[in-house]
Amino acid sequence: MQLNESDLILVTGATGLVGSHFAEQARQRGFRVRALCRSAAATGLLDEWKAEVIDGDLTNTESLARACEGATVIVHCAAKVGDWGPTEDYRRINVDGTRSLLDAALKAGSLQRWIQISSLGVYEGTDHYGTDETTPPNTAGIDGYTLTKVESEQLVTAYIRDHELPGVVLRPGFIYGPRDRTVLPRLMERLSTKKFAYLGATDKLMNNTFVGNLCEAIWLGIEQDDQVGEIFNIRDPRAVSKKEFMDTICIAAGYEIPTKVVPLHVARVLAGVMEWAWKLSGKQTAPLVNSARIKFLGLNLDFSIEKSMEQLGYDPSMDFTDAMKLTIEWFQNQEQPSVS
Repeated sequence: MQLNESDLILVTGATGLVGSHFAEQARQRGFRVRALCRSAAATGLLDEWKAEVIDGDLTNTESLARACEGATVIVHCAAKVGDWGPTEDYRRINVDGTRSLLDAALKAGSLQRWIQISSLGVYEGTDHYGTDETTPPNTAGIDGYTLTKVESEQLVTAYIRDHELPGVVLRPGFIYGPRDRTVLPRLMERLSTKKFAYLGATDKLMNNTFVGNLCEAIWLGIEQDDQVGEIFNIRDPRAVSKKEFMDTICIAAGYEIPTKVVPLHVARVLAGVMEWAWKLSGKQTAPLVNSARIKFLGLNLDFSIEKSMEQLGYDPSMDFTDAMKLTIEWFQNQEQPSVS
């Protein structure tokens, strides 16, 4: 579809990493933007960009109806993220909330494009070497987050099939960039205090995805009518090794480069014991070593983006090295994140 000044873009999760960057770009391009935000969210940047803010969330059907009214594009970024906690807590937001938003959008009758921000985490938690979209998602999941991302993606594809939802599904890898307030800040804290250790071989690849590159894919998904119904893997143009990833952060931030390595088989045993003990005791915070962290730090996460490049025209402009330097510079210039 060709966007114009009459279009209205609804962004869920607009105070988060992906949603805030896309909302900012949409306003810079002159499009009307509406953001669905919880009352406790900091909306200072959205107000600065003159985006319309709807007070509500994915569990409030009345707020969803107001948010979807007149929306021609929905970019669905909102999700409960994390690597620990009851699966039902994730399902309530990531699946049930998505279903409610889908129903509200279709009832509004104005929707022309739905962009679903899924995740490369839907694939099996094992080594990947060029895995593409022909490989089915892992319906067992490794935790509540990955399982419900699979379920929410399958829900969207069912609506595409059964309700003619004009949807495109994007599967980014580990997303980083300015305004991240989850994984990267914690990782930087461990690197700065010399508490970081690799899990297994340091030459295994990451599924690194700069938020700006992901936004480029979102725009392509909106603009190309012939890609409705398709699913695309999204990552940076160059997947980097765990070592290059960590070294680049350390060099940019002035930290000592880490050298500690925990053998992968040892990490797996630790994860099994710690996950069992944490669940037994009902702890709310994730153990230091768990299945999700082994996947992030210990597995080879090389996913093919050939389909997105050939069909979607995805040609990401930022290489990892430049993107991470830009990200660290932003963190160093912030006393605290600007978006929460």
